[in-house]
Amino acid sequence: MMNITLQKIHTKLIIRLGLLVAAAAVIFSCSPDDKQQVTTKNNLVWQDEFSVDGAPDPLIWGADLGNGEAQGIPGWGNEERQYYTDRPENVVVENGMLKITALKESFQGSDYTSGRVLTKGKYQKKFGRFEARIKLPWGQGLWPAFWMLGDDSNGAQAWPQIGEIDIMEYRGQEPTIVHGSMHGPGYSGGQAITKQYDLVTDRLDTDFHVYGIEWGPGYVNYYIDEVLYNQITPEDVTGDWVFDDHEFYIIMNVAVGGTFVGAPGLNTVYPQTMYVDYVRVYE
Repeated sequence: MMNITLQKIHTKLIIRLGLLVAAAAVIFSCSPDDKQQVTTKNNLVWQDEFSVDGAPDPLIWGADLGNGEAQGIPGWGNEERQYYTDRPENVVVENGMLKITALKESFQGSDYTSGRVLTKGKYQKKFGRFEARIKLPWGQGLWPAFWMLGDDSNGAQAWPQIGEIDIMEYRGQEPTIVHGSMHGPGYSGGQAITKQYDLVTDRLDTDFHVYGIEWGPGYVNYYIDEVLYNQITPEDVTGDWVFDDHEFYIIMNVAVGGTFVGAPGLNTVYPQTMYVDYVRVYE
């Protein structure tokens, strides 16, 4: 798991070196009133480079299955339309990529299928830099995400008290805009603390971009391609700050429909795939 191919090291260096100009101007990506607490976390402590074809490494990833009914949250709590499976049609590692694919098909009473993988109980961590290099799908009603949930102490705590950090959310009908958000007690769902960043001259579905956070005591910084576009601190939230207390785990998924994106578009073409080149954690 800790072996990085030379090609991916080279890609990483290109990304970091090629974006020095953007990083130098990072303070202009946030409001002038935002306090910048830019940190440097570059000690690699965990990674998945998706170098072995087949199912995602079971030592690293589990899967959420179904439409949320078994978990007591039909539509996964967001009026989503997909049924999650762990079939290779929906979740597979091929050619150095994790592919999460949404399909329009009748399956177990749902009109769409997709995949949702997570590191719950396998890899959980408090604080660090969490990043992934991803190319996103495109189309009305697609809702890909790279995010984190707090440890629920085996069901002893519930959302939003456990906290949620959305490193990357994206509306398939807005292919230049990324969203970074936080949910907690008093600021969840439609009241999440959030900010968006518009690439303007580029699209998120036509090339890979690096989405990340740097998370430490009392702050979470949000990045795209190492440009800081958001910082959230305890002063920004409208309830309790629950992000310094416990470990969080990683989730990656593609939802279809839901309150964040609206109904699937009649003209959206399927299959639609989120391609993940790597996931890495630094401290």
